[in-house]
Amino acid sequence: MIIPMYMKKLRTMTLTAGLLAVLAISAQEEPKLSVKPTGRILFDATYIHPQHMEEKLNSGVGIPDMRIGVGMTYDQWKAKVEMGFAYGKVNIKDVWLQYDFDKKNFIRGGYFRHKYGYQSSTSTSFKESMEEPQSNTAFNDERLLGLMYEYNSKKFFATASFVAETAAMKGATDVIGNEAIGLLTRLVYRPYAERGKMFQVGVSGGIEGAQYSSQEELNHKQFTLASRWPMRVAKVNAQETLVTDAKTMYKFTPEIMYAKGRYALIGQYYLNTITRSNQPSFTGSGAYVTMRALVKGREYSPNMADGGIAIPDPGNMELCLQYNYTSLSDATAGVYGGYLNDWSLCYNYYLNKYMIWRVRASWTKVTNRAGFMDNECSILETRMQVKF
Repeated sequence: MIIPMYMKKLRTMTLTAGLLAVLAISAQEEPKLSVKPTGRILFDATYIHPQHMEEKLNSGVGIPDMRIGVGMTYDQWKAKVEMGFAYGKVNIKDVWLQYDFDKKNFIRGGYFRHKYGYQSSTSTSFKESMEEPQSNTAFNDERLLGLMYEYNSKKFFATASFVAETAAMKGATDVIGNEAIGLLTRLVYRPYAERGKMFQVGVSGGIEGAQYSSQEELNHKQFTLASRWPMRVAKVNAQETLVTDAKTMYKFTPEIMYAKGRYALIGQYYLNTITRSNQPSFTGSGAYVTMRALVKGREYSPNMADGGIAIPDPGNMELCLQYNYTSLSDATAGVYGGYLNDWSLCYNYYLNKYMIWRVRASWTKVTNRAGFMDNECSILETRMQVKF
């Protein structure tokens, strides 16, 4: 009598223990929601000395970028929402949702900067030259609404994007009309990607339809290409061209990066061709070369996630010399947006994980601009930036 009762009690205890174990395992396996605030502030002071003052190139101070946002991670899902508040204007920076298939593959949809060329390996505030090369500004898009697939392994980095035109985030289709679409891709091979020793080559390409214009006769029949004088206290275009009768833009850019110890070299070339209706095609081109050197610090490290060089370690100091050439003039097409040459030297002090102090001196010259005289400008600027 005692033995059956004991056996029954033992079975009950065993079942209870098993159930508790299953619940414990389920509790351990339940993914946790992680929410993290994000933010960015840039404090700039700039002295500008132009040859001609007609373009309102004025010295001053400002906060050219200020952002507040939030990032979310849940199991294999990620999301980000970030808003900008610079100069008293509210605008959308990033809004996207991402699903990670595994450690090498993910797909992301929303509004963000799609991968195209080496400059997409860093955000706008983490350019080692302080300001983005004008060639990238002229021949690349900022944020676009679209869908991007990314594959990332030790030696290969590849993306493919399907995008809508820029105006898709600024108005509804009853105003814009049928939205133009495009395709973008970035392919990188990196045989060496380790601390102190890096080498990679890559190529990016794209195709985009003609863009929206508020002028009915130009709507989806034009492209506007432009780049600014290299500072943000004054937001003045150094080059700008309106290509009318436009049909399709084809984009192409090869890239190269080499780093050994405390030295690094980066180069990129751009070629954009716009086909036109009953008009000669327009071709614009540009290139930049950047030489980086750590004056305090031992070696550079790879940024495997984005296909570039990681932010140097806290306490490191760096000098960056950059030359950029951009052509938005094409005599055959009868388009004269200007030839730009820019030399710059930038000092970067990486104070800690969240703060960087930069000082940049540059000389920029622009010629061959329809409606504008030739001009050149010397600029000295400094920036304290905070990002968390």
